[in-house]
Amino acid sequence: MANNKYDESSFKVLRGLEPVRQRPGMYTNLESPNHLIAEVVDNACDEALANYAKNISVIAHADGSVSVQDDGRGIPVGVHPEEGVSVVEVAFTVLHSGGKFDKDSGGAYKFAGGLHGVGVAVTNALSSKVEVTVYRDGGEHFIRFINGVAAAPVARVGDCPKKRSGTMVRAWPDPKYFDVPNVILPQLERSLRSKAVLLPGVNVTLFTEKTGETRMWSYPDGLRGYLNEAMAEQEMAVPIFAMEKFIPKGGDSGYAEGEGAAWAIVWSTEGAIVRESYVNLIPTWSGGTHDSGLRDGVFNAVKSFAELHGLLPKGVKLVPEDVFSRASFVLSAKVLDPQFQGQTKDKLVSRDALRLVSLMVKDPLDLWLNEHIDFGKRITELAIQQAQSRLRSAQKVEKKKGSSVAVLPGKLTDCSSSDPTRTELFLVEGDSAGGSAKQGRNKEFQAVLPLRGKVLNTFEVEKDRLFANNEIHDIAVAIGVDPHAPDEAVDLSGMRYNGIYIMADADVDGAHISTLLLTLFFRHFYQVVLAGKIYLAQPPLFRVDVPAQSKKPIRKLYALNEGELLGIEDRLRQEKIREGIWSISRFKGLGEMNAEQLWDTTLNPDTRRSLRVNVAAVPYKDNMDMFNMLMGKHEASTRRAWLEYHGNEVEGDI
Repeated sequence: MANNKYDESSFKVLRGLEPVRQRPGMYTNLESPNHLIAEVVDNACDEALANYAKNISVIAHADGSVSVQDDGRGIPVGVHPEEGVSVVEVAFTVLHSGGKFDKDSGGAYKFAGGLHGVGVAVTNALSSKVEVTVYRDGGEHFIRFINGVAAAPVARVGDCPKKRSGTMVRAWPDPKYFDVPNVILPQLERSLRSKAVLLPGVNVTLFTEKTGETRMWSYPDGLRGYLNEAMAEQEMAVPIFAMEKFIPKGGDSGYAEGEGAAWAIVWSTEGAIVRESYVNLIPTWSGGTHDSGLRDGVFNAVKSFAELHGLLPKGVKLVPEDVFSRASFVLSAKVLDPQFQGQTKDKLVSRDALRLVSLMVKDPLDLWLNEHIDFGKRITELAIQQAQSRLRSAQKVEKKKGSSVAVLPGKLTDCSSSDPTRTELFLVEGDSAGGSAKQGRNKEFQAVLPLRGKVLNTFEVEKDRLFANNEIHDIAVAIGVDPHAPDEAVDLSGMRYNGIYIMADADVDGAHISTLLLTLFFRHFYQVVLAGKIYLAQPPLFRVDVPAQSKKPIRKLYALNEGELLGIEDRLRQEKIREGIWSISRFKGLGEMNAEQLWDTTLNPDTRRSLRVNVAAVPYKDNMDMFNMLMGKHEASTRRAWLEYHGNEVEGDI
């Protein structure tokens, strides 16, 4: 029998860089070593962003290693007062360290992509060797790391002109951690070119040793020139609108001096769409709240223009997707303390960024549209064409439904739109939360179905007996899909919503209700789950109320869990807000949240953080066996043994 001992010796403390090697996927993208090199490049770009570097040079060596050199200030080489070793060694060997946490005017970096301080430490942890050369204070300093450990302390190995400064890092990524052992050069080229775009006046070069080829990028015209180049093959309906706007010193908008955005946007009649966004030079390939802010600002400006000039036909109501359907853009946002989804920083989730970018974009675009009436009319015309196409599509779907559809449940508060590509249904725990959801939702495309009590455990209920339960009957009729076995062919064209969101309290009872609903969908609506239509809403557990400070207004900040709460408190301390002046509230349930809070945190598509439910990539029988063990009525002993065996893997919220 396996040794299931669980005592003091079972606890292991991972020190230094060991957490990265144990779970590398939590810190970087394991498809290739590109992200390791990107972390080093980002540090060089942060020096350029702070106006200390003008040249960034990258060499792809023939042996698979990559060098990155900048002419910034150079990483400090003196001894760190707390760690007892050089700062350059701390940077490469200690997680959560760096010069990006001090956001004061005297800090090393005011705007930087680094949030957690794990960047080059991850590069070092997952490389077989890293060599760092620092030029500063008239000296050339060198340190080598082997498998993440310094071979010797940093040493001064020579002199250099006093005016010379900068850092060169050469890394040999360890291929055992990656699907592709070497850096993918086309991806690296694309990334370096984008850095040059976002840093007008900075020269970025890439030399490939194997081919002897040198590529250099420099974009004096910034985003406009880059977007113009990217759209060279497309027919643009209007000229590119490019601008930048940042919060001035003493601004009273609640944002810090220097926060804001630069953007270039254009509309085309056909062809591919170009959409790229960045935060503090970090590429956000999955977009995020800054993208949503651009969309919000552009939509409101175009909608105001169309209404002002009476351009909307009768019965046509524009939505953001109509205005953005033919829009290409490049967006570069500056955010003081960006919050990303995951260490690879593919998506920005800072809620404040939506309002910030929208605030920066709307007024300048309003002015531009009304100064160039013909351009405004052309953009509106494209949006109206898209809206009319959308409405025709919705009408076709409505005809397919016919007159044989069951009467919708009385407690369903439906949305006004019948376009199944946009609509959403929220299954809400309890009538009180349902009331807040009904008031806070967007009535146009969001529907609410409150559920009373806990749904029946349907794992062992036959399909023909499901409708004996009123709650399940109402769910099936509302979504427009009949219960079915996993291997049945099902027509999903009658499905009334594009997304079904399970919205339960963030407590044990809420988790139980979510589990019962997931069991229902997995067992009897498998094709709906497989189509990616089921989501788990993520309501916050905490609210932090921050009183007005100087020119900053009252703020309400939300945290999904205790980890995020600690992050918010750290941020407030960095802003020099007096300890204890803010108050923390813990939500006992969704019913405690008012309509506005529920919209901001859980309902708004631009700011919510929902989780899509996917089916594990294993044979269906294996999934079914797991559900049978967890939800089957006659599996109590097996379930108990499984829970006891995995008990030490649980994080309890007590």
